[in-house]
Amino acid sequence: MAKSRLFLISCAAFAACTLAACDNGGEDASQENVTADPASETIELTGTLDESFAGETIPEITVVNPQGEELLLSEVGEPVLLNLWATWCAPCVVEMPLLDELAADLDGQVRVLTVSEDMRGAEVVEPFFEERDLPNLPQWLDPDNALAFTFGGGPVLPLTVLYDAEGNELWRVIGAYDWGTEDARARVLDALAASDT
Repeated sequence: MAKSRLFLISCAAFAACTLAACDNGGEDASQENVTADPASETIELTGTLDESFAGETIPEITVVNPQGEELLLSEVGEPVLLNLWATWCAPCVVEMPLLDELAADLDGQVRVLTVSEDMRGAEVVEPFFEERDLPNLPQWLDPDNALAFTFGGGPVLPLTVLYDAEGNELWRVIGAYDWGTEDARARVLDALAASDT
């Protein structure tokens, strides 16, 4: 438990630093994770499920993709698993293929929306996707970090929030989580089923 808490505190400090200053377009160590091999990282998937924000509505924020298409999150109109991530966030990089599998498995039941918090936007996100096989994940961008600030001004990344079809939060996972397990799928589907009753 103490090890997990220390890991989350370390990630929070790193995320706050990077959101505030490190992701400014300069070529520094924080940008090198764009091409990092997640298999070489020793990352524990120790994210914690938090239901204390249940009932809060999905943010009225518009995200954009590299082609310039916009999506107002509050108008999605279907269950959404919203994932905030960044190319410089090693736990996020490890989590992305797991989310890709989840998106394929739950297609038609929940829409998995991955939103990059990289301030350099498409400049770093497009190469990231080109280097990886993630056909089921969208490339939504939030270069102004509007979502990050809505969720507290620099949340631990990754942050993943499940919303029902009406846009009400059911739970969130703070930190990296193993979305490739049957337990993860059951948590998503059970929460959505309970929200329908």
